[in-house]
Amino acid sequence: RLPVPKLEDTIRRYLNAQKPLLNDDQFRKTEELALQFEKGVGRELHEQLVAQDNQNKHTSYITGPWFDMYLKSREPVVLNFNAFMSFNPDSKSEYNDQLIRATNMTVSAIRFMKTFRAGYLEPEVFHLNPEKSDTQIFKNIIRFVPSSLSWFGAYMVNAYPLDMSQYFRLFNSTRLPKPDKDELYTDEKAKHLLVLRNGNFYVFDVIDRDGNMLKPSEIQAHLKYILSDNSPAPAFPLGYLTSENRDTWALLRKNLLDNGNEEALQKVDSAVFCLSLDDFAVKDFVHLSHTMLHGDGANRWYDKSFNLIITKDGTAGVNFEHSWGDGVAVLRFQNEVFKDSTKAPAISPQSQPASVDSSRAVQKLDFKLNDALKTGITKAKQKFDATVEALSLNLIQFHEGGKDLLKQKKVSPDAVAQLAFQMAFLRQYNQTVATYESCSTAAFKHGRTETIRPASIHTKKCSEAFVREPSKHSTEELQKLIVECSKYHGRLTKEAAMGQGFDRHLFGLRYLASSRGTALPDFYQDPAYARLNHNIISTSTLVSPAVQLGGFGPVVSDGFGLGYQVHDDWIGCNVSSYPTRNGKEFLQCIHKSLEDIFNVLKG
Repeated sequence: RLPVPKLEDTIRRYLNAQKPLLNDDQFRKTEELALQFEKGVGRELHEQLVAQDNQNKHTSYITGPWFDMYLKSREPVVLNFNAFMSFNPDSKSEYNDQLIRATNMTVSAIRFMKTFRAGYLEPEVFHLNPEKSDTQIFKNIIRFVPSSLSWFGAYMVNAYPLDMSQYFRLFNSTRLPKPDKDELYTDEKAKHLLVLRNGNFYVFDVIDRDGNMLKPSEIQAHLKYILSDNSPAPAFPLGYLTSENRDTWALLRKNLLDNGNEEALQKVDSAVFCLSLDDFAVKDFVHLSHTMLHGDGANRWYDKSFNLIITKDGTAGVNFEHSWGDGVAVLRFQNEVFKDSTKAPAISPQSQPASVDSSRAVQKLDFKLNDALKTGITKAKQKFDATVEALSLNLIQFHEGGKDLLKQKKVSPDAVAQLAFQMAFLRQYNQTVATYESCSTAAFKHGRTETIRPASIHTKKCSEAFVREPSKHSTEELQKLIVECSKYHGRLTKEAAMGQGFDRHLFGLRYLASSRGTALPDFYQDPAYARLNHNIISTSTLVSPAVQLGGFGPVVSDGFGLGYQVHDDWIGCNVSSYPTRNGKEFLQCIHKSLEDIFNVLKG
């Protein structure tokens, strides 16, 4: 189970994270409020949280508050919450044809779903010592141990089974807009796929009445039929509504239902997943990021648990809604789909589609729209276009080193990347700001994420040495500062992964306090608390053989959304920003910082 940290540990960690962001006077005030909170109302709330947690052993203390945080938010999901991960191309180029790839990935996705539902999907395990635990012998032994004890056997060899409770929401699931708080909806009985092309909606069954998957050649035939349909794009594309403010969308949805669209919407909401087929090829990585992160708004249904997007040239990616689950579940899905569709593709470029009557099997959904709905769609489109217009996406690749060299120099690759971000921001804006790095707590039952706070007194000191006074320090001194940062970051990462961060604990206490209906404790009204939670640099990392790159929008209007990957011999960064920040320049500063760090480490 996810532990509730000790209150004194949380306050200590919180103050450590505040230190680099505040001057001495500000810090004294914040420290005073924090210590008062720890002795007084915070202690009461903490005891209440622990008691509540002990009564709810089936889940974790963060589950309720975290779902609420996502589902009560009224901001549009696109750019604010939805993230994307794009697939690597198939190494066999003829398999990157849009129809071939769409068929193979759809088949692999359904295979994954059926394997999962049958209880045959291999458990997700984090191996700290893979030579011992990630072996056939260990798997053969552990499968005969009763499940009440098997996790203990895994712990003995440093293997940590991860929570998979989110996985069922991957399929047949949608976030439904409701006034004040959305709902997650899942209908596992539905057998059809939703396909979007040119803003038009199509559905066809991919599972037959015996629960078997349709033949790949039939799926291919139906997709070919959709790709060759030359119906014009609708004048009022419904997809835009899912990019609206959630209360606005909730009202429009009610109008849709009252206007005779219940059956069509039911088809959309319950579909196995949404396959979005785009009619253009991807020009470059920036175009790819824009396509996968938001696209044109007409050919997406942002409320589905995920959209599998495949462009004209077979470039594929996933855009996923974030309330139901985290990157861990989506990444496992993508890894399996990539591996299965490339190593054991269901159809080849020579395969012929089945001779079936697709015009009967494929249903094009028709929506009845009144004037209020047409106006609603037009407004949603205007807002969407304006927001996307203001969004910049930029990328860099640093090719002078990566994970291999850093490990050889005995420093943490992640710590070096995060240090470079701190250094870059100091170089560009001359300050240290609230920074967020996401860390999975899936090692615990119903764990979600915890925050690592990469901006520390160590990174600040090191950044200042590099940026403000490089000539004052010897290479050896600078190396020492980097090692300091690496050690501290390593400790923060380990604490976060073990459920010993401070952000979720303070969030849980705040949630309890606000549910009492009394005034929020002074601690939460401290401007420094608000500033720490206004994450100007929001970061997330992943490296996988299936994924080319990932990204997300800034979480605040004056922030950067930074997706990064530390590969064996290079480092990639993908940054999103709005006009108040210059993402291109930020990336140039990151590149310069990485150069400086690598030069010092190479001595």
